[in-house]
Amino acid sequence: MNFDRLAQATGKLSQTIGSILKIVLLSRSQSVKRTATGNDEIIVLGNGPSLNQTVETSYTFLESRKKLAVNFAANTPLYFRLKPEYYVLADPHFFSTGNEAVDNLWLTFSKKTDWDMVLFIPTRAKIPNPEEIKRNPHITVERYNLTPVEGCKRLCHLAYRKGWGMPRPRNVLIPSIMLALNSGFRTIYVAGADHSWMRTLSVDENNNVVSIQPHFYKDSEKENTRVSTEYAGYPLYKIVYSFYVAFKAYFDIRDYAGSIGATIYNITPGSFIDAFPRKTV
Repeated sequence: MNFDRLAQATGKLSQTIGSILKIVLLSRSQSVKRTATGNDEIIVLGNGPSLNQTVETSYTFLESRKKLAVNFAANTPLYFRLKPEYYVLADPHFFSTGNEAVDNLWLTFSKKTDWDMVLFIPTRAKIPNPEEIKRNPHITVERYNLTPVEGCKRLCHLAYRKGWGMPRPRNVLIPSIMLALNSGFRTIYVAGADHSWMRTLSVDENNNVVSIQPHFYKDSEKENTRVSTEYAGYPLYKIVYSFYVAFKAYFDIRDYAGSIGATIYNITPGSFIDAFPRKTV
């Protein structure tokens, strides 16, 4: 065995041991159910700017399939037009209080969502005003583990299948696709997943990294300020590494999907995700 192979084997062993410890320490009892029936197909709706184009050109295609939305989509008119059957929140920011956009999000879930929808929440997250959500008979809350699992493929696939964890959840699209798989869907389409951050990445004269991440909706000034503050001080190598983590996770998802007989199609025009076969709809 040469040095490179030894290093790879040692690294994988370390990842596997680390993943086992993370599962033991971080994972909790999850409640994700197989709700897909027959030949149900689902479209995971990312928040990339291309989603507007997809909705306008392929609305009939979207309307005829189950849909999963994420993050602040519920604060837009598109939420009420598409009426997603599933919704995923992952970032701790969505479980804070005192933020107008976040407060409006939970108000929409509790008071304005009048169709049946499964709301996926991390097992360790606390819902603001949970009694308000319980009063809406259309909302079913299911808990899932965000625990990152990597290393031995056999361990990874077992952990994914059991809901103990998932590929490193660098962004909300990763848990969204995994939850669609674990809900029983075997044909998944990904829309609004532009992931074209590298086109807007730059470094200013003060060595501050500028990373613009546009959405299909216009972010408020407060939200733009929050994101800018959150990224302030991050050197370029850390941001580029975070891109690596995300794009690698999609290959891990593709591998797992293939092992359970599922196929994931990328229907996002101009998407940077190269793990899933492209499909025009």
